[in-house]
Amino acid sequence: MKLTFENRKALVTGAGRGIGKAIAMELAQQGVHVVCVSQNPASCGAAAEEIKAAGHSAESHAVDVGDGEAVQVLSDAILKEHGAIDIIVNNAGITRDMLLMRMKDEEWDDVLRTNLNSCFYWSKGLMQAMARKRWGRVINIGSVIGLMGNAGQANYAAAKAGMIGFTKSLAREYAKRNVTANVVAPGFIKTDMTEVLNEEVTSAILQQIPLKRLGEASDIANMVAFLASEEAGYITGQTFTVDGGMVM
Repeated sequence: MKLTFENRKALVTGAGRGIGKAIAMELAQQGVHVVCVSQNPASCGAAAEEIKAAGHSAESHAVDVGDGEAVQVLSDAILKEHGAIDIIVNNAGITRDMLLMRMKDEEWDDVLRTNLNSCFYWSKGLMQAMARKRWGRVINIGSVIGLMGNAGQANYAAAKAGMIGFTKSLAREYAKRNVTANVVAPGFIKTDMTEVLNEEVTSAILQQIPLKRLGEASDIANMVAFLASEEAGYITGQTFTVDGGMVM
């Protein structure tokens, strides 16, 4: 099925590498102008340059997505330049894994601030203009860990589970403005995060996945592109696992 995008503009956080970069590339290939955001100016800048070198449209901005004031300043600048952003993809995330009894306050706060607070900051900064346009897509990148929990990841699981409730609330608040909000929850995907796992851990993970392989970043990007398209206009408030059948 050929997806339809009508002169859309998207903002993708964590676009410098991994899943975020794949999402930015896929949306750009679909004809969307992509605003690549990450904390590292070199990585989001390189992603935007790669998109432009492929003949597509992009720009980059570096910001700490967990800094509410900084996100508001950048949101205002982006709206001044573009008028409105049509598609928000909240993908930026970090891990600070540790068993609960050893988890430090800053390890809890850092993960909640970057993974969950950032969704609030970007939504607050950009959705008013989106609502006025009466068309929009918000796609939050969760995780199967937010659905099933995981030992050593109480902070990460809490942030991703919170993202689901946040998204459902956005879906209800903005439906009358023709703005949809959904979550894509990846399973174990080949990224920098999974490359550090040893063979024993990887083998144990594969035993839990019916399709018996790790996912590709493109698997997530394809789902995001569909949810961002015109064709997904009657889907909102949902969480879609892309995990090889691990959670069902």
